[in-house]
Amino acid sequence: MSVSDEPRLLFVGGAGPISSSRDIVSDALNQARARGIRTHILSRAELLAETKEVTALADEVSVVDPDDPVACARWARERFAAGDRFELVLGLRDTVLAAVAECARVFGAVGNSPNAVSRVRNKDTCREALAAAGFRQPSVRLCAGAGQAAEFLAASTGPWVVKPRDGMASIGVRKVSAPADLPAAIEALPDRELFLVEEFVSGPEFSVEGVFLGGRPRVLAVTEKEKLPPPHFVESGHLLPADLPEECTREIERQVTAALTALGLCFGVFHVELWLCAGEVVLGEVHVRPGGDWLHRLLAHAIPGLELFGLIFDDLLGRPSTGCPAPSRAGAARFFTARPGRLVRIEGWERVRDHPAVLHAELTVRPGDRIGPVHQSGDRAGVVVVGADTPEAARDLARRLAGAVRFTVDGD
Repeated sequence: MSVSDEPRLLFVGGAGPISSSRDIVSDALNQARARGIRTHILSRAELLAETKEVTALADEVSVVDPDDPVACARWARERFAAGDRFELVLGLRDTVLAAVAECARVFGAVGNSPNAVSRVRNKDTCREALAAAGFRQPSVRLCAGAGQAAEFLAASTGPWVVKPRDGMASIGVRKVSAPADLPAAIEALPDRELFLVEEFVSGPEFSVEGVFLGGRPRVLAVTEKEKLPPPHFVESGHLLPADLPEECTREIERQVTAALTALGLCFGVFHVELWLCAGEVVLGEVHVRPGGDWLHRLLAHAIPGLELFGLIFDDLLGRPSTGCPAPSRAGAARFFTARPGRLVRIEGWERVRDHPAVLHAELTVRPGDRIGPVHQSGDRAGVVVVGADTPEAARDLARRLAGAVRFTVDGD
């Protein structure tokens, strides 16, 4: 096969600067290369420079802002007019999904429609669409300023959650227990002119990881979440697969696949968040990209031989596939947090880093750093990701290893 005959993948956005993004994009590029697929990354110059080791895995690179769907569509039309073709168009961050949809439309590649992507990117329109389709979820209001937010609180029973309309990584998300808490929650938002206030849902939280094959959602695993105490909503741990009764897992899978279909989604990787309230599924946010926090490593361990992106590539190119086996092992992630102050020393790290069951471990702080409170995912001090044979063993090991690391700050 000549180079011109090889299938081509346009990778909109490439990798972000955080280590988990670099790792998962490297997986995607390597799985494409193993299938004879040529890859072309579209991203900003500064991101390409920050992620040189990932960029080097691609066959070609172009400098275009992947967060600008108009600029990406213009680039795609110019390349299409020049004879370029891409059979596959993919992106793995929320902010690039509109550009992915536009480029796929230009090249005639399989993809989610721009309307479907816009619907799920804006949390209020996603909730409206799911409510219209009969799915249970929190009530929500899109607020243009503090006055409308106060009206929503006055007309409903708290507590509530204030969050950005299209945010990620828990940035600006805060619990409001009483109207007096509202001004501080709004002040913490990245955009205080247009934001969401929604009903707070109590109950254990989960997410569902999966892919679309043949245009239909296929669940790979249900993940159990742990979070730090409110008012913020930062994840402190994940367990995959969740330790749930089989009938409960089946009901979660049924509702999530039905919801994705109702939203008109048909391509890529998905990560859907939800709560279990008195045994009922309450749908949360819907993402057409992989979950963060090293969930891709947990999946790869729990399902031996899984190639997450290889499944998609093989499906779209009509090649034989191994299908979607259920998890036969388990994995857990646990995040480190440190008390605010100047970090003096870290003890016990070598024991964690060198443990044979560790799939990944990293620290994001070092002695001398000034540690602040944990308000969003980027404020955590690091992570340990482990693999084991059962969910119980994975959870226990992750907790034990995380507990073995001590962060000493001024005043301890």
